[in-house]
Parts: sequence; structure tokens; C-alpha cells
Amino acid sequence: MHSRQALPALTVSAIGVVFGDIGTSPLYAMKEIFNGHHPIPVTPENILGILSLVFWSIMVLVSVKYVAVIMRADNKGEGGSLALLALVTERASNSGMTWAVTLLGIFAAALFYGDSMITPAISVLSAVEGLEIVTPALKPYVLPITLSVLTALFFIQRRGTGTVGMLFGPIMVLWFAILGVLGAIEVARHPGVLVALNPIYALHFVSNHAGLAFLALGSVVLAVTGGEALYTDMGHFGRFPIRLAWFGFVMPTLVLNYFGQGALLLNEPEAIINPFFHLGPNWALVPMVILATVATVIASQAVISGAFSVARQAVQMGFLPRMLIVHTSGKAEGQIYVPFTNWTLYLAVIALVIGFQSSSNLAAAYGIAVTGTMLIDTILVAFVMVLMWRWHWSAVAVIAGSLLIVDLAFFSANALKIPEGGWFPVAMGLASFAVLTTWRLGRRLVGEEMAKQSIPMHSFLDMIDKVHRVNGTAVFMTSSKEGVPAALLHNLKHNQVLHERVVLVTVQTTNTPHVNELDRIYLHRMRKGFVRLIIRYGFMEDPDIPRALERCKRFGESFDITETTFYLSHETIVPTLPRNISAWRSRLFALMSKNATSATEFFRIPTDRVVELGTQLVI
Repeated sequence: MHSRQALPALTVSAIGVVFGDIGTSPLYAMKEIFNGHHPIPVTPENILGILSLVFWSIMVLVSVKYVAVIMRADNKGEGGSLALLALVTERASNSGMTWAVTLLGIFAAALFYGDSMITPAISVLSAVEGLEIVTPALKPYVLPITLSVLTALFFIQRRGTGTVGMLFGPIMVLWFAILGVLGAIEVARHPGVLVALNPIYALHFVSNHAGLAFLALGSVVLAVTGGEALYTDMGHFGRFPIRLAWFGFVMPTLVLNYFGQGALLLNEPEAIINPFFHLGPNWALVPMVILATVATVIASQAVISGAFSVARQAVQMGFLPRMLIVHTSGKAEGQIYVPFTNWTLYLAVIALVIGFQSSSNLAAAYGIAVTGTMLIDTILVAFVMVLMWRWHWSAVAVIAGSLLIVDLAFFSANALKIPEGGWFPVAMGLASFAVLTTWRLGRRLVGEEMAKQSIPMHSFLDMIDKVHRVNGTAVFMTSSKEGVPAALLHNLKHNQVLHERVVLVTVQTTNTPHVNELDRIYLHRMRKGFVRLIIRYGFMEDPDIPRALERCKRFGESFDITETTFYLSHETIVPTLPRNISAWRSRLFALMSKNATSATEFFRIPTDRVVELGTQLVI
């Protein structure tokens, strides 16, 4: 929970981190609509129709869908497709739709990774290309400068989203203020443009130019890209600061700027070459290009920080192997840095810049991943409406159905871009989907295989009367809360001794981001000095086994770490002929298992107190 004292700072940080993507759309949205791959004639009727379409797209997809509706479906403060998935999974199980819901949530998260790769590439590249307006002599240096800027951007991530937000926040506040002022000046000169606030103009344009309007949606979506980041980044800053920033500052300035560009085009159609930069006076061109360059660099921050949130949720929910997660703030728990995700994105973004060479080439790939994520979010929130909010079916049909129609229209329009470059985010999304589902399936098969090799606890306790016991405590980490851990059986087989106290520890991840301390630990005493300990963590919490053991004092159990030995089972996955899993999935799972962060580091266990016992598993 974010304190009231931190609200101004959180709001400014949110403006810098969350709204960077959607905040730079005025630079190219109107230009792309009228002058892009499917140009629309610059006539007064078309200008007012498109302007109305842009405004109502922002209102419906961002203000209504994400800010008003979907942000209500937070999972105890956390947002994003996986948090939404965790929210509905348990309820959906009762309706027999668990598998369908799970696949939708995983695919939405996978598409977000595809978008996380392309957004920094196109935003930073378009920013650096803007420097050519200042002097064409810089054109040969566009790619080297872009690669340098991206490298610096990804290096600064280690300082955390809070630090980055406080650095970027004031710049973006200035950016949005200038957007609003430039737009307001032009609207004041030609107030007649405000008639486009009436949705009749959008409906009239669509009805009179159905085919053209459908193609235009592929460019209109540029005005709302980044809207999904409001929900994904909710855990970083909180729902209220994001809503306050959107309705109180960001949305009004965006709308003013779009209407300012519309007013300009109504009176100077030739300004379509670059309507944004024509809004300001000539003397302001150089400062605006520089500020725009900085702002578009910041635009990539929203998806980068969102990718960190998604990665952390995926690890805790069992969709990705263990990986290092660094907390970058002692005050806000949601502010994290995930090195593996950061550098994976970095390599992909660099490959995109080198491969596509220009923002124009990348533009064809932009939008499909965003609209796909938005479409799935609507379906998932419909489950929330039915299963959790208990809304009447008619209300769900009207609200979710209307949003679904809008999402399908935008997704279909962007699907036309797939042959022109949209295949890249789709391919990356499918690759991410394969990784997420492979790890999930592999861990389930490992659990089944381990269960086959285990024996019931009561049978084991009956067999150990003559086993030699030594002083101290042995903690055996096990993924199952039943049976005897493989590490315990291996230790007894090779060393033929048992400690006087044996604790079997199982860590479980819940479908909530956080767990109440009173509900965190379940302790069950068994015969002959054996204790079973189940420790529960939320999907946004980091396990800390030594700390959890300290809290067992309330159960009458105390632990001296210097006299405690932790036994971990190190599983070596041996791929085999297709049986329960395809050969390529088996090899991929084995590779991921080999490169996962060690359980010792992940569970924060002192390395000098750990004994690892190997186990080979054939899947």
C-alpha cells in the first residue's frame, strides 16, 4: 500500500514510466493515419471523422476499458495478464474452464513480451531519426546513435523503476504540458474543431467509408498503444496515482494536442507532412525536436518495467524457471529489476534495429501484439465480471461484448500488417508462449515422476527405528507436501544416518500477490522428530526460508542456522523419446532447468549450510 505522503512522487513517477508510450503517440499517429501505408484523403469530413475516431478510441479503450473497468480487477494491487489469470483461475476451475483461461492468460503475457521488444526499438529509432530535421548531416549516424541510446537505456534499468521514474517523470510532465499548450493554442484559433467530440462524426465516417475506416484502424491504434501498460504497471505505483495522472493531466493534454493537430489540418492541409511539429512556432522547432527525442526514449520505459512485473509473476506462478530478481526500493515492493529479462529484451531490441533499419519498416510490425493483448484482457475480465463480481449476464454481455467488438475491429485491422512485419511480434509471442507452457508442463511431469519414486511418509517412519540419529536439524526442501523427499531417501541410502530433528519444507505460491503473515506458515509435527512445514508466498513475494524458520517460534519450534543443514535435490533432466512430452519440449525444458537460478540463491539459504543431492529424471 502506497502512503498518502508518497502520492505526489508516485504520480510524477507514474507519468514518467507508465505513460511514456501513449504520451508520444501524437508525434506520429495523425501523420501515419493520413500519410501512412493506407493514406486517407485530407478533407474536412475525413479530418473530423478521424479526429472523432481517435478521441473515442482513447475514451473507450483506455479511459473506460483499462482505467475504469480492468484496473478494478486488480489482484490485491497487482495488474497484468498473469495477475488477472491468477485472479480467475481458482473460480474458473469450478466452471470447468481452467485450461482455456490459463492458455489465454499465458498467451496474453507472451504477446506482451513481443510488444516489449518492438516498442523500445521503434520509439527510440523514430526519436533519433527526428534529429535529421535539425541537420541532415546526422543521417549516417542514426543507427549508431540509436544503438548507443538503447544501450544506455537498458543499463539504467538496474537503478530501478522508482529512480528511473523520478528521472523521467519531470521531463514527461514538461512534455505533456507542452502537448496541451500547443494543442490549446490551435484549438482556440479554430474552436469549430471541437464538434469532433460528438461520436456522430466517427460513426458517419465509418458508415460512409467502411473499407477506408477499417484500414485506418490499423493507424488509429497508434493513439492507444501503451494503454495496456496502465494495467501492467499498476503494481509499481498503485491504482490511484495512475488514475489521478491519467484523468487529471495526461488524457486532457493528449486530447488537446490531437484536436490542435486536427484544427491545423482543417486550415492548412499541407501540414500533414508533419502536423505535430507544425503546431509550434518556427523558433521552437529545434527545442521541440530535442524534447521529442528524449520523450520517445522514455516511451520504451513503460513496456520494460511492465516486462519485469510479468517475468516476476511468471516465475512465482510456475511459468518460468527461477531467476534473479533485484529489489530496487526499500519503500515500494513492486519496484524491481530482472537482469535476465532486461538483457534478453536488449538483445532482441538491438536485433530489431539492425534488422529493420528504420522506424518506417518497424511501423508495419507495430500494433498486432498490443491489440492481441487488449483482446485477451477483455475476455479475461469478462470471466471476472461473471465469476467474481457476480454481474448479471445482460450487463456482462453489454459491457464486455461492446469492448470485445471494438477490440476485434482493431485486431483485425492490424492483422493485415502481419505479412509486412507484424510477423515478428507474433513470432516472438509464439516463442514466449512455447517457453511458458513448456516449463509449466515440464514441472508437472517432474512432479509426477518424483511422486512415483517417493514412498508414503507413514511407511517410511515405520522403517527407521534402527537408523542412527545425529545431533542437529536437517531441512529437506521438497515440492510435494506428501511422501518422502528424494533428497531424504538419497541421504539415508548413502550416509545411513538421520538428524534428531528432520523438517520437510514445501514452498507454495498462492493466487494472490501477498500472503498474510498469520497464514504464511503451516506446521505439522509427525512421529520420531519429523516435522512438515508448508510456507506460502504470494506471486509477488520472494521466498526467504531462513526468515520463515525464525517465525516458527510461535509454534514452539526454534532454529539455529549454525546447527541446521539444508538438503536440496538437484534434478538433472534427461530428455528421452516422445512419451508425455514432445522431444523438442523435453530438450527445451532440460536446457531451462540447467540454467535456472540455484534453489540456494532463490530461497536465500546460506550457501555454507547446503548439501545438494543429485537426482536424474527421465521425461
